Amino acid sequence: MTAQSAALPISRPPLLVTGAHRTGTTWVGKMLAASGEAAYISEPLNVLHRRGVMDAPVHYWYQYLCGENETQYLPALRQTLTFHYRWWAEMRSLHSRRDILRMGRDGWTFTRAWLRRQRPLLKDPFAVFSIPWFMDRLGCQVVVTVRHPAAFASSLKRLDWPFDFRDLLAQPLLMDHLLEAQRGDMQSLVDHPDLIGQASLLWRLVYQAVEQYRQQRPGVLVVRHEDLSLDPVSGYRQLYQQLGLCFDGRVEQAILSSSSSENPQELSQKKVHSVRLDSRANLHNWKRRLEPAEIERVRLQTADLAARYYPEMDWD
Repeated sequence: MTAQSAALPISRPPLLVTGAHRTGTTWVGKMLAASGEAAYISEPLNVLHRRGVMDAPVHYWYQYLCGENETQYLPALRQTLTFHYRWWAEMRSLHSRRDILRMGRDGWTFTRAWLRRQRPLLKDPFAVFSIPWFMDRLGCQVVVTVRHPAAFASSLKRLDWPFDFRDLLAQPLLMDHLLEAQRGDMQSLVDHPDLIGQASLLWRLVYQAVEQYRQQRPGVLVVRHEDLSLDPVSGYRQLYQQLGLCFDGRVEQAILSSSSSENPQELSQKKVHSVRLDSRANLHNWKRRLEPAEIERVRLQTADLAARYYPEMDWD
């Protein structure tokens, strides 16, 4: 545990599960919380996050945090990691019955976690560019999910989820520290939006940063969505060991239930965050969702970097 994290009154380091959105972060986060040792906290860096969970504004998707802009975020995230639920901040943002029910759920999650001294587990794809900050300032152990770039693009296509690169371009520190070389490519996709192009470039930006981080920091664990989908029990057992979590029968049953062949092969668009899916059948859905020309475009944009994660790369 780092000197910074020692100030947190928790006995073991917090966990951060991150990676590009739509790469399995929700599934991984919930399975790692299945033993009850860790308390699952969802997306404090989501621009729509609840202020009771993290009482600081988030202005951009993939908000970048570093020493130069941490003043507002460090105290707020320390409160999150010590399960200090901000009831008053949340009450000021209530607009519906659903908000009230969510406040009750989140407040109870934080209270129970504090009473049980659970390990905080942040599931947040939007923290991926900020991995070093989460490690250095909050002492997090980090798990990064990666998914075949064509599968990532096909998921965004199916959901019709474009990505607006103005959220990255508007962050001078992020651009200066990591992304300046790709400014022109990003601006081109702002001027001429194209979902397949957006997905391909975003995948590249995220995982070139991850590649840099994991070379600098051996503690960053990278897990492939496809490996977990093919053999979820073995994959999660290994991940539990690496993170110092207890893998037991309850965990194994949760994993089997989430990945069973009896689950749907495709999620309903009304349940895009569900973790109950036929994991093997979902592996190659991208081959029918994408046109051959779209697969080729993704390949041209990502293949050199993707080969570092998928040396046996299959594009057919």
